[in-house]
Amino acid sequence: MSSTIGTDIHEAARLLRAGQVVAIPTETVYGLAANAFDEAAVLSVFQVKRRPSFDPLIVHIARRSDLDRLVGDLPPGAEALMAAFWPGPLTLVLPKGRAVPDLVTSGLDTVGIRMPAHPIAQALLQELDFPLAAPSANPFGYVSPTTARHVADQLGDRIPYILDGGPCVVGIESTIIGWALGADDRTPDTAQPGRWVLYRPGGIPTTRIEEVIGRVPVPQKQKNVLPMAPGMMESHYAPHKPLHVGNVTALLTEHGSGRSGVLSFSTRYDAMMNEVLSPAGDLNEAARHLFAALRRLDAIDCAVILAEHFPEEGLGSAINDRLLRASFKRG
Repeated sequence: MSSTIGTDIHEAARLLRAGQVVAIPTETVYGLAANAFDEAAVLSVFQVKRRPSFDPLIVHIARRSDLDRLVGDLPPGAEALMAAFWPGPLTLVLPKGRAVPDLVTSGLDTVGIRMPAHPIAQALLQELDFPLAAPSANPFGYVSPTTARHVADQLGDRIPYILDGGPCVVGIESTIIGWALGADDRTPDTAQPGRWVLYRPGGIPTTRIEEVIGRVPVPQKQKNVLPMAPGMMESHYAPHKPLHVGNVTALLTEHGSGRSGVLSFSTRYDAMMNEVLSPAGDLNEAARHLFAALRRLDAIDCAVILAEHFPEEGLGSAINDRLLRASFKRG
């Protein structure tokens, strides 16, 4: 039985109250939502996505007051970050309150929380008396969905309803930062006992965040360590076809232009198919088109997908992060 695509917020709310899983739009990507306080509903999210239970979920809220049920004491700078970027594509990893099930946080003592800016997501959350745990609405590890049709194509036989909010305007997931406590936080500089660190670049450039709270370092990567926050898996956002990132001209020589699909910023290459994300060279536009373009390249009869490195500025850092994870060699 295939899911229904519609715009009925009340129907989505009814299903969520009944413990069902519903796909919802946000400004970043579409999410697979369930009542964050209902462990059975949250378990269904993991089952629908085939997501490992050690990968934590992000909790979505409608109001600042919703935090009171979800977190403990707020670290320094949290209020300033919320005032500057909520609603919007910023997830804060904060000390977890008792009401949050361990299943949501994969047993961590922190929880990732954000307030989405999409008006339909906001209207739905305002109608509910519980927050929503909502990872991206795609099979685990695959390209994130930015339209309702993307969700239906991948999960349409597993969920009852897809709330259609049109194409996502940001197009890549939220930036995730968290407050790390002391020498075990795996930050590059552990001399300071507490500080904000960047777990995942995303819809808000790190430079804008640093204007509010100062420098935000990246945690050191350690092998065989479970994710400390959502979105930290090395292999993620991947198409089914092999993806190589680098100098596209050299990669085309290696793989053959007639066998390759190309993902580029503003340059057009001689290839079987070339998805140019922004002819005008606009990184915001490129981010908005990234996942849809990857899907189109994955659907054609090419042997490999080749992608450029994007400028390491603005949303370019987040685009590069997604491409590198998508190209990560499994096994």
